[in-house]
Amino acid sequence: MARRRRPRGSAGSWATACAATPRPTSSPDMPRPAVLVTRPEPGGSETAARVAALGWQPVLAPALVLAPRAFVIPACQALLLTSRAAARALPPPVPGLPVLAVGEATAAEARARGWNDCRAADGTAESLAALVAATLDPRDGPLLLAVGEGYSLDLAATLRARGFRVIRRIAYAAAPADRLPEAARQALAAGQVAGILFHSPRSARCAMNLLRAAGLADVAPRLEVFAISRRVAQAAVAAASPLAWRAVHVAERPEEQATLALLGRPRDAGAPVSPSRSGEP
Repeated sequence: MARRRRPRGSAGSWATACAATPRPTSSPDMPRPAVLVTRPEPGGSETAARVAALGWQPVLAPALVLAPRAFVIPACQALLLTSRAAARALPPPVPGLPVLAVGEATAAEARARGWNDCRAADGTAESLAALVAATLDPRDGPLLLAVGEGYSLDLAATLRARGFRVIRRIAYAAAPADRLPEAARQALAAGQVAGILFHSPRSARCAMNLLRAAGLADVAPRLEVFAISRRVAQAAVAAASPLAWRAVHVAERPEEQATLALLGRPRDAGAPVSPSRSGEP
C-alpha cells in the first residue's frame, strides 16, 4: 500500500481537508467505485478512459466548456503554450518558429499538429518561464503566448519583468458548465462516487459551484480530491469551505499520469487501494 502525504500549507486547513475517515468499500454485489472526472472535453473523455483502465467507474462532469478561437500568429521569435487546449487550437505551423510548451503533454499535442520544433518545460508556469529565460534572448523579438481567455496573466508579467515583450493571443474560451450531467447528479446522490479529479484551480471552483447548484454540496465530505498540483488542491479546499473534503491528495508532478497514480486500482473487495502523494484545462 502506497504512502499518503498531505499538501504543504496551513496545518489547520489541510488537517480539516484530510479528515481521517475510512474510504468506501466495494463488493461483488456493488458497482465499481466511481470517480468524478471534471476535466473539460475533449480531454475529459481521454481521462475517463484512463480512469476506467485502472478499474474505477468514471463519471463525466466537465466543470468547464471550451471553445477554440481562431487567431493569427504575428512576427515573433517563439510561441509559448501553457495547455493542451491551447495547442489544439493552433493554426498550421509556421516554418522556423519554435514552440516552448509548459509540459510534455502539451508539447506532444503541438507536435501532433505539425509543430515539430517543440521543447517542453517541467509542467509549471515557473518552469516554462525558466526555460524561456535560459534559451531565448529578449533582443531577438517578442514572444507569442497562446492561452485561454483570462489565463496566464502571471506568466506574461513574469516574462515582461525579465525584459521580454509578450504578445497574448486568445486560443480558446473556457466558460463554466451550466449544470451537472444527470448521470453525475444521480451517482453523487446515490453515494456511488468515491473521488473527484481536478486539473485546474478554476475547474475546482466551478465544480463546487455545480455541486451547490444541484443541492449536493453536502457530498463533499464523502469525496477524496485528487489534484494535479498543490495550487489546484488549495483551490479545491477553498471552494468547499466551510465544508471539507474527506481527503486531499496532490500529484508528485503536475501531469495527469502522476494524478492518476494517486488513484491506483480499487481492490476486488474491501477498501480501494490507498494512493500515494504526488493551471489550465
